[in-house]
Amino acid sequence: MLKLLIAPLRWLGRLLMALVILFEEWGWVPLQRFMAWLAQWPPLKWLEDRIRALPPKPALVVLALPFLLAIPVKLLAVWLMASGRALLGLLLILSVKFGGTALLARLFHLTQPTLMALPWFARLYGRWTAWKQGVLDWLHATLLWRQARALKRQLKQLFKRWRQQWRAMMHGGASS
Repeated sequence: MLKLLIAPLRWLGRLLMALVILFEEWGWVPLQRFMAWLAQWPPLKWLEDRIRALPPKPALVVLALPFLLAIPVKLLAVWLMASGRALLGLLLILSVKFGGTALLARLFHLTQPTLMALPWFARLYGRWTAWKQGVLDWLHATLLWRQARALKRQLKQLFKRWRQQWRAMMHGGASS
C-alpha cells in the first residue's frame, strides 16, 4: 500500500528535478558562450587566464563565488518583497539566477580541468553526470515529453509556413 502512495510522489519528484535540470541545461551553454564573448575584453581575458592557472583548492573557492555572492542579493530581494515591492524583488531574484548561472557556467568551464585533479571532485562529477543523464533519459521516455516534442515540431512547421506566406505576401506587395 505504501508503495502505491510513494510511486506518484516519486514520479512528481523526478519530473520536478528533470525540469530543473532542463532549465539549467537550456541556460548553461548559451550563458557560458555569452560570458566567453564578454571575456574577449582584455581585462576579463587577463582575469580568466589567472583563474585557469589556479591550483585545485583555490579554483574550488572561485567556483563557489556565485553562490556566496548571490546570498546577500537574494536576502535583499526577500526584503523588497516583504516591504511591498514584490515585482522588484522577483526581478532581482531572476536577474541573480540568470547572472549567477552565467557566471557559474563560465567559472566551471575555466576550472573544471583543474578540479578534475581532485579525486573526490572527479568521482562526484562522474556520479552527477550519470544521475543527470538517467533523469533526462527517463524524461525523454515519458509520454509528456514525446507529446511536447510533437507539439514543438508542429508549431515549428506552422511558423515556417506562416513565415513563407508572410514573405510571399510582402514580396508580392513590393513588386506591385
